[in-house]
Amino acid sequence: MSYQSYFDLDELPFSISPDPRYLYLTAGHREALAHLLYGVTGSGGFVLLTGEIGAGKTTVCRCLLEQLPEDVDVALVLNPKLDVLEFLQSICDELQIVLPEGLSVSLKLLVDNIYQYLLVAHARGRNTVLIVDEAQHLGPDVVEQLRLLTNLETNKKKLLQIILIGQPELRDLLDSPALRQMAQRITARFHLNLLSLQETRGYIRHRLKVAGSEQELFSRKSVKYIWKKSAGVPRLINGICDRALLGAGLDCKKKVSMSIANKAANEVLGDRKQAAKRSPIRRLQFIFGIFLLVAVIIAGIYSHEKFESFPGTDWSSIFDDAAHQIHRQSAWDPVTDTSPPEMTENPESVKAIDNRSDETDLNSNLTALPE
Repeated sequence: MSYQSYFDLDELPFSISPDPRYLYLTAGHREALAHLLYGVTGSGGFVLLTGEIGAGKTTVCRCLLEQLPEDVDVALVLNPKLDVLEFLQSICDELQIVLPEGLSVSLKLLVDNIYQYLLVAHARGRNTVLIVDEAQHLGPDVVEQLRLLTNLETNKKKLLQIILIGQPELRDLLDSPALRQMAQRITARFHLNLLSLQETRGYIRHRLKVAGSEQELFSRKSVKYIWKKSAGVPRLINGICDRALLGAGLDCKKKVSMSIANKAANEVLGDRKQAAKRSPIRRLQFIFGIFLLVAVIIAGIYSHEKFESFPGTDWSSIFDDAAHQIHRQSAWDPVTDTSPPEMTENPESVKAIDNRSDETDLNSNLTALPE
């Protein structure tokens, strides 16, 4: 069952596909878009846009593509995890550069044809822009080749503008000493932050409006809860809101409540806090079990001479029983088990000790009798 008809929506409002129509321009997004437009119309060099996973970088990029001037030619590389030759071939494919037939593809052939294309485009009054998404996957050798491509320039501007979009790891890559020459050519940097609570309210309201709804389908408490659970990541907000509207539709509710939002968040994110609680408990149980086992072994070595004074006692069964108790205690999970396992006794080990105790008492009594 789809909630689209239940809430009288024109389309599903929380799809994770980067539809520019759903771009909610916060102050940060507007500034990010301005940086990208500057890279397209500026005098050249590199423009760097970074942001966390799901922060909306690709959506901003799609919005940019819809606002490009008519005199701009764009090469968009979405999968940069390539070697140098493959990357240059991707640029040629995007710009529709036809390579000479009958020649083996080499680095020189690819670079010469790209340079020739840039010179012809500049003579025709056109700007060429290379946009690389997921640029944190670029290899250092590919980054260096990108720098070399920007060497072609006139007295006023470079013939190729490059926009790099990626996760925060991209900044670390470009700040490495081996790429310091590349870092010096970055003319603008911008980091896209996650949404605040107020921005999350506006974001949800905006997407519902684009989808054809003028109603408030989320309670204020549910929106705050969704913001906390998603940490302001738009992609996670979309996932939780989508599941929450589905849950509200199945329950025949007209608005997403706190409980529905909680259930939706657990379905999308999983019970991460519970797993985080169990992990340290498991480690403590393991350490405690090892400590007990070591203590038993040390006590056994220390009392070796005393053990020999009890011939016939099955000490191996006693140690097996101790190891069994340690295993049961370390396997107990206080998060899911409401009561700890009861300590059980090995009947054979107890019987062996009791028999030796009875025999010792009898010998003591016989010794006390008068001759």
